Amino acid sequence: MDYLATGRRKTSVATIRMRPGSGVIEVNGKSFEDYFPTISLQNLVLKPLEATKSNHQFDVVAKATGGGTVGQAGALSLAIARALLQSNEELRISLRAEGLLTRDPRMKERKKSGQPGARKRFQFSKR
Repeated sequence: MDYLATGRRKTSVATIRMRPGSGVIEVNGKSFEDYFPTISLQNLVLKPLEATKSNHQFDVVAKATGGGTVGQAGALSLAIARALLQSNEELRISLRAEGLLTRDPRMKERKKSGQPGARKRFQFSKR
């Protein structure tokens, strides 16, 4: 039984296929330890599995696009949480308590015309 899910954060999108297995996670053809080099990013990806105590029960094959590594890790975390919810609806309470089902809506604000950035103004000269 395959579970398909999508997660997004900032401009990153992660699409996953999760199936019962031994706990192998693959992102864009690489093992997730190689793709996310820091421990903090690896923990972010594994957080939904640890919260539901299903660390070595599922194999995950993911495709992550857009944004940077932190955004992709956040998107992957949300996708895994959503796939776990498809596998067992009773996990909703533990996932919700950890805040893993909420999409992070923060995005970069667009640059406005007549300004050098989103909020910054050009230097004002009185004379």
